[in-house]
Amino acid sequence: MSTSLTEKPNQKLDKTQRKDLWWLEPLVYFVGLNCFIVYATWAAFQGKNYEWGPYLSPFYSPLIAVKWWHFSPAFLILWIPAGFRITCYYYRKAYYRSFFMDPPACAVSEGCQSRKYDGETKFPLIFQNIHRYFLIGATVLLCFLWHDVIKALNFNGQLGVGVGTIVLFVNTLLLTMYSLTCHSFRHLIGGHLDSFKCGYHYKIYEKVSCANEHHMFWAWTSLFMVGFADFYVRMLAMGAWTDIRLL
Repeated sequence: MSTSLTEKPNQKLDKTQRKDLWWLEPLVYFVGLNCFIVYATWAAFQGKNYEWGPYLSPFYSPLIAVKWWHFSPAFLILWIPAGFRITCYYYRKAYYRSFFMDPPACAVSEGCQSRKYDGETKFPLIFQNIHRYFLIGATVLLCFLWHDVIKALNFNGQLGVGVGTIVLFVNTLLLTMYSLTCHSFRHLIGGHLDSFKCGYHYKIYEKVSCANEHHMFWAWTSLFMVGFADFYVRMLAMGAWTDIRLL
């Protein structure tokens, strides 16, 4: 018996011919993103234990103390990196699949039979296009984070290196790589070029494009590390951990 080309198949969520563990990836995304969201929200609401010696938690950098703000200072700046990640091209794929199952994975039905595809051209998804502007804000924050790394070398006026110095350095390095490998930065560098002739524009664009291939790696490692950096400073401030001086 043949099936008409116009006849819609009985689609169900998870309908697929794939035999592999396709559901494992969105599950890992779901667990990982939820763990970070819960911890970051809790840490931001604390409004304390974010500073120890020369170390400052990246969740609170730059530290803005104003009299009229009666809430945690983290909320004055966290909206920038949060917006940058939410509108990130890679993270869109991650949370579209893991939170909204839209679709759950490649070649897996999302279970919607009569849905019109509009991409990100209508409300509210059209706001995803402001990612390029969050890139500017994230770049400004990177300058403050690198300044914090330099401050983390100053122990009461003496040059030194502690485990916390290494933690803040690695965190800032990963955040820098995550920002500089994003698609918007790649386009800013040379995506507008209409010629692939040799020149410094194209050479920089080529390097960024190569790094962009590993954007997923930088996205996840920087997410984990920024949370760990806050946790490390918080444990020191609470007296639960002792910072080891390496130099």
